[in-house]
Amino acid sequence: MADDRLPAATLNSARWLQRAAGALTWPLNPSDYLGALFADTAGGNAVVERIGHPTLDAVTLTLRVPRGFPRHRAGQFVRLGVDIDGVRHSRCYSIASAPERDDGCIEITAKAIAGGRVSAHLNELLRVGARLQIDAPAGDFVLPEWLPERLLFITAGSGITPVMGMLRSLDARGTVPEVTLVHAAPDAASMIYGDELAAFAARHPQVTLHRVYTRAQGRFDVSQLDAVCEGWAGCETWACGPDALLQQLEDHWQQAGIGARLHTERFRPRLPQAGDATAARVQFLRSARVVDGRGDQPVLDLAELNGLSPAHGCRMGICHTCNTTLVSGCVRDLRTGEVLNEAGSIVQTCICAAAGDCELDL
Repeated sequence: MADDRLPAATLNSARWLQRAAGALTWPLNPSDYLGALFADTAGGNAVVERIGHPTLDAVTLTLRVPRGFPRHRAGQFVRLGVDIDGVRHSRCYSIASAPERDDGCIEITAKAIAGGRVSAHLNELLRVGARLQIDAPAGDFVLPEWLPERLLFITAGSGITPVMGMLRSLDARGTVPEVTLVHAAPDAASMIYGDELAAFAARHPQVTLHRVYTRAQGRFDVSQLDAVCEGWAGCETWACGPDALLQQLEDHWQQAGIGARLHTERFRPRLPQAGDATAARVQFLRSARVVDGRGDQPVLDLAELNGLSPAHGCRMGICHTCNTTLVSGCVRDLRTGEVLNEAGSIVQTCICAAAGDCELDL
């Protein structure tokens, strides 16, 4: 099949146009309107082609993307709109397939989350032929154009999914450098892509795979780096997994003075520090609502709890779908502690909380 997807070089212009269109269609997204106008894949909908279950608590979806869908870079994610009981829910999922795949499909793998309505729907109720609204690929957790001589990947759980896309891309291009991969899961049965990773390492003698089974061996931590990757400080490193692991790696790389060589991807935002649950009055101007919030509660959560349905995507500060404008007052970035208090500042509602009384264009 001919590959009619757009090259990665066109994405900057496409994203600018997407933001401009988003301003006109707020509070929905442009693709929400497209999905209603067109019934096939040309209209912003992906079609579920295949469904697999690599583990008991995960589902792998093969999605046929719309005609003209932008080619992703290995490691990027897509935002999917999933309709459940008449309500559209948006979530972001890493693309596990290589950009070089030429059958018009991409692959994602979603792990079930306790209490997660969307992940439960994908794992238990979704059927072949279902249509999911899909946005253009995004994210900067990607390999550079010029590959380093040595790569180190550290992943845990479903954190393997963006790295799987990278490994598959390297394999498809025939450009696999020296690679060390550390991947952790509770046990062999729950290791996503475990068999494929083993086969990948067997095909490439320059690839070293360390599988960590945490129920038997305990969690991987930085004290084991020298044992799994001699000279790790000289490697360009990508890591994706639970926040505790990523925070430990980030601290270790910073202390070694090589923080710029570590690239991390979080599926959930960092938890706010304790002790900042100060009460605040939040006014949503566009919705004419005034509500009581807390300093440890994301504005997006506060809005949803009070009956609003603002646009959002990743819920972790990456996709910027939830951006709004600060009219007055101040908010705090829950990841960094930075306080925004200048009128007109852009606020990412999924990772910002009220740092005092504030007014938002929402």
